[in-house]
Amino acid sequence: MIIDCHGHYTTAPQQLRDFRKAQIEAFEKGGAEPEEPVFSDDQIRETLVDAQLRLQEERGTDVTIFSPIAGLMGHHLGDEAMSQRWSRLSNNLIHQVCALFPKSFVGVCQLPQSPGVPAGNCVAELERCVTELGFIGCNLNPDPSGGHWQGPALTDRSFYPLYEKMVELDVPAMVHVSSSCTSAVHHTGAHYLNGDTTAFMQFILSDLFKDFPTLRFIIPHGGGAVPYHWGRYRGLAQDLKRPPLAEMIRDNVYFDTCVYHYPGVELLANVLPVDNILFASEMIGAVRSVDPETGHHFDDTKRYVDQLSHLSEEDRHKIYEGNARKVFPRLDKALVGAN
Repeated sequence: MIIDCHGHYTTAPQQLRDFRKAQIEAFEKGGAEPEEPVFSDDQIRETLVDAQLRLQEERGTDVTIFSPIAGLMGHHLGDEAMSQRWSRLSNNLIHQVCALFPKSFVGVCQLPQSPGVPAGNCVAELERCVTELGFIGCNLNPDPSGGHWQGPALTDRSFYPLYEKMVELDVPAMVHVSSSCTSAVHHTGAHYLNGDTTAFMQFILSDLFKDFPTLRFIIPHGGGAVPYHWGRYRGLAQDLKRPPLAEMIRDNVYFDTCVYHYPGVELLANVLPVDNILFASEMIGAVRSVDPETGHHFDDTKRYVDQLSHLSEEDRHKIYEGNARKVFPRLDKALVGAN
């Protein structure tokens, strides 16, 4: 089985975006929030059959771990109550998708984060999504301020109530920022990669995994700058008297293959331990066009992994399936239930 650990419902019905726009406008004007949209099963089928589902079949992937649109999480917009309502609506929509296509999609939830609000306030929505909706993980924004970086590091003790619940439920978090609050920092080309890189450095500086030995994070987009600057981070860890990087991340920090050219995926696989790499594409996401040099879509990442000739079959199995099952222990039950 080929498991894509990173997908967002970017082709969701237009009513979702219309509601969000109206919700933000109502907050800014002090008016009443709009009525939440209702999505028919047929609407959802129409948005997926000729999009993510078609690409899964064409590219040879079996199941996508699916979550709300990252760029629309917008935690820096509105207040906590608005984020709670928006997250619940977004997560319910993902649940509807997974119920319609249980063999193709498994859910991961958006958390109702808000600047200055303790991460522990997200526990109820996480628990609802896991225990009631059958989700297997969450997306955790390391910068709910949208680029101001005003909040504490992911390793701060204010996150501990959320981490305690993650450990109890045995679910991981993908570290994923949302939209950028400034046009000077492009959201997918800069802010996303900055968030990935920043989170990794926070982990290096912390003893978080001594407090939570089974806590697991996936850093997406190939880890941002991490693989390219692995020597810098190894050196910083050494100078700071931290444990060796490979030892530090072994059971807790993982990286996905959302890197949109072969040399980048090759570097990722050459630098990072195979046990810490999960296959992913984020299809119909940050880059949707065709690479004129190859004639294939940039985000068809399976083609890059397939070309890694130095991998053994065991290593390839780990990247495509084994590591995902390890990082998302609830995935096995979800897939069995789908069959």
